[in-house]
Amino acid sequence: MTVRMARWSAEHPWRAIALWVVFVAVCFLGGNAAGLQEATAQDDAIGEAGRAYVMIDEGGFADQPAVDNVLITARSGRLDTAAAQRAAADATTTLRSVTGVASVGKPIPANDGSALLVPITMAGDPETASDRVEPLRAATARVQESHPELRVEQVGEPSITKALDDTLGDDFKRAELLSLPVTLAILIVVFGALIAAGVPVLLALSSVAAAMGLSTLASHLVPSTDTTAPVILLIGMAVGVDYSLFYVRREREERAKGRGHVDAVEIAAETSGHAVVVSGTAVIIAMAGLFLAGDTTFSSLAVGSILVVAVAVLGSLSVLPAILAKLGRWVDRPRVPFLWRLTARRPDGASGSRFWRAVLHPALRWPAATLLVSVLALLTLAAPALGMKLKFPGTEDLPRTTPAMQAYDRLAPAYPSNGTNHTVVVKAAATSAGDVKAALTDLAESTRGNRLFAPPEQTGPDIEVSPDKTVTVLDLATPFTSRSDEAADSLHELRTTLAPAALNGLDYAVGGSVAASEDYAEHVWKKLPLVAGFVLVLTFLVMAWTFRSVVVALTSILLNLLSVGAAYGLLVLVFQGSWAEGPLGFTSMDAIVSWLPLFLFVVLFGLSMDYHVFVVSRIREAVQRGVPTREAVAEGITGSAGTVSSAALVMVAVFSIFATLSTIDMKQLGIGLAAAILLDATIIRAVVLPSAMTLLGQANWWAPRFLRPRGRHEAPEVTAPPTPEPELAGRH
Repeated sequence: MTVRMARWSAEHPWRAIALWVVFVAVCFLGGNAAGLQEATAQDDAIGEAGRAYVMIDEGGFADQPAVDNVLITARSGRLDTAAAQRAAADATTTLRSVTGVASVGKPIPANDGSALLVPITMAGDPETASDRVEPLRAATARVQESHPELRVEQVGEPSITKALDDTLGDDFKRAELLSLPVTLAILIVVFGALIAAGVPVLLALSSVAAAMGLSTLASHLVPSTDTTAPVILLIGMAVGVDYSLFYVRREREERAKGRGHVDAVEIAAETSGHAVVVSGTAVIIAMAGLFLAGDTTFSSLAVGSILVVAVAVLGSLSVLPAILAKLGRWVDRPRVPFLWRLTARRPDGASGSRFWRAVLHPALRWPAATLLVSVLALLTLAAPALGMKLKFPGTEDLPRTTPAMQAYDRLAPAYPSNGTNHTVVVKAAATSAGDVKAALTDLAESTRGNRLFAPPEQTGPDIEVSPDKTVTVLDLATPFTSRSDEAADSLHELRTTLAPAALNGLDYAVGGSVAASEDYAEHVWKKLPLVAGFVLVLTFLVMAWTFRSVVVALTSILLNLLSVGAAYGLLVLVFQGSWAEGPLGFTSMDAIVSWLPLFLFVVLFGLSMDYHVFVVSRIREAVQRGVPTREAVAEGITGSAGTVSSAALVMVAVFSIFATLSTIDMKQLGIGLAAAILLDATIIRAVVLPSAMTLLGQANWWAPRFLRPRGRHEAPEVTAPPTPEPELAGRH
């Protein structure tokens, strides 16, 4: 199939190119026209916290208006109460005249006298309040100018949301701007020619554009989340460049042997094109496992990843052969003089890489010892993963580069009830509303004097009853940040002791941000074995069918598990401690973001197959020609080392860019992927794989009779010459 597609594209290049351009344009424009359907909180209703949210939603509560605040504090020392009252009166007068402000509340002094808070109720849809907060910020800035001796700041959910949206938007633009020149620079070094370097980037960008449009259309079936677009860019640039790189390098290699343009394209399609299809299928299968997690976040990530990988595979099989056939030898123009001489391959296509032969030497000479040492090293690196903790990032983990977040750091200690809240929801018959309210009042009173909970308000507990009186909600504040151990302890005490005692016999649930984090972590640990089992079984079947070998399939699975485990361990070492905070620019949350381990598993398992399929395919080609296993391993790895190293370098560079973004989840994702790909392309493929295959010998290709190819047999093992390492004899 790959050869037929390549042949048609090479013989009808303009048609193939035109069809690809139309396809990308239709996907992108169609997606923009359809609009994006974003996930709601109800879509991610997980565990008891999710049940609490559903109960609130069923209660039919009126939408609460958006509330922002003006925080007045001293620049140093104690707050001058009289000056703060004058500033509060000025803020009240100024903000009442601002369009979009429904009302301004009375100033609220902090219990410790360190601050004064002026609440502002905004008019309009609370979901879009962040889009309309700028006039309020401008008015607060004018009040600040009139009272320079005080600190007058805007802070609240709309202000923080606006600041975060601006930061994420700037981050995404920076990632786009950085990934393109970095990728192009690496490819120029790899190919030594500008057009050859530009072709993979062009295909990757077009694949990302088409996948963005398709994912927007798909969001009407599976709602999208904030992480979908960055992940499409991340994976799309990585696999799009990789697949093109495999193809272009093989086509150049065949042309260097004297083959014509169409013949070279066909051979590249039969070899590298086939490897692209297999590795793309493996990635798609791995990503499909995310659907088994049963929540919108993973489903949206699966949709985005599957679409961009499928489009990249389609592009490498359809339009890439057309571009290469049309360009011919122009693909190697214009040449970068020094780099061209450095990267140009000899006519016979041999690598001649002394470096990779030196790296392979221990694996080929002492395979058992090398395998043992390398596996033990990877297991040691993976060991910290046993202590992995999962949590959602809290408000305290947002970037502190914005005034809104700096103001929040002053708001939280002064007004602990404005910080982290547990939400207790009770559903009962309307006739029991009075009894339910009394029970919730007793529950709130039972927290008095408990250090894990904020002191109750003097006006009484914060209780709200639905219009039909069937749902009653109590908010209980804790003075600790949402991801702190104390906040988790308060949740556990509330769920296991306080709530059961006060609400015995009632249908209730405890939710809130802390509960959502704890429940989601439990959800991930519960679903990880199911997703992992699905991915392992289907990947094993694909590899066994592709290589007609049970042993190759089994070693593929084991090597990828080693790679994923090492990546997990490294992630824990970096982010569950504080030693890397300075160099990487983050504040440790002493945990890994809840959704990351499951997503990393499927991504790494899929992407690792890129290199594995490509390398093992080259080894298998040599074996089928009758080359002994040891020599075939050396030939396959040295022959593919340049391509694999280049592809890994591109992936590591793109992923590392995401480690520079502001939010902790993107930093962890970027570091985890970059480290795993680096380990996979070096230790796994250049040390563990060759030592294992050398040790297994002809057993690598064992398969039951039903799996063996029909009508032909694998080339028999050829007895190696007496010299143990003929491939290292320095032939030139």
